Amino acid sequence: MLAVSAVTESLRALEPEFERAEGTVSVWCGGLSGVPDYARLATTSHLAASTIKVALLVAAYRQADAGVLNLDTEVAVHDDFASVVSGRFVMDHGYDNDDEPWDRLGQTASLRWLARRMIVRSSNLATDLVLEHVGYDAVAAAVAECGAVGTDLRKPICDDVASERGIVNTATAAGLAALFGALANATAASPRACAEMLDLLRAQEYLEGIAAGLPAGTGVASKGGWIDEARHDAALIEPADAAPYLLVVCTSGLADDASLTIIRDLAAASWAAR
Repeated sequence: MLAVSAVTESLRALEPEFERAEGTVSVWCGGLSGVPDYARLATTSHLAASTIKVALLVAAYRQADAGVLNLDTEVAVHDDFASVVSGRFVMDHGYDNDDEPWDRLGQTASLRWLARRMIVRSSNLATDLVLEHVGYDAVAAAVAECGAVGTDLRKPICDDVASERGIVNTATAAGLAALFGALANATAASPRACAEMLDLLRAQEYLEGIAAGLPAGTGVASKGGWIDEARHDAALIEPADAAPYLLVVCTSGLADDASLTIIRDLAAASWAAR
């Protein structure tokens, strides 16, 4: 009989908390081998929220590796985009977390700068501008290469007509873990590109999820996402005294404070068992 790991026992002990929450809590936690120490509903699909931006980031850097895309190219900054259903839509400035790309409306910005704003401040405007130049097929190819099953970018941010037609971006805890694992193992793109992407994720400015459940100063490369229906966080955790590991938590149908409590509790439990 295989021994149950300390991580497995520690995270299993939180399952009554998940049940009381009366929503869906998906978890993937483990090392960089791709085999989880603990998984719960890890292949259940959730609305991706901003976690989908990691898949777009990987696709952009893979295109740069291939010489298809120059990340230092200056592109026009605009707020109207093609819907995947029909026509165009104008993005709502109020539905964004980052004013800096909006300050450049009518001007230009490099794709590299936009990719950074897309991650560190989760800019929706920057995301749709990057997507416009990268394309959906490239994202699908990147996701497939990383084995990120269930992580699908199907529409721009704020394409409400598409959402009303049931066209949504999705993610799973297992899929996000595969993306982060491919970055950590330098297989998502070239080693240099993976290192740069991880540095962007380490520069993340929204740290109220997994990072808040860890001791101050812990190395964390992460990307969270939140909308009315869901709150997620995915991270590569880099302890100074243990091997790096991955933790992904996706929650749907919970109050936001309940989701954050669960995410932080899982982070603290995984850390204690490291």
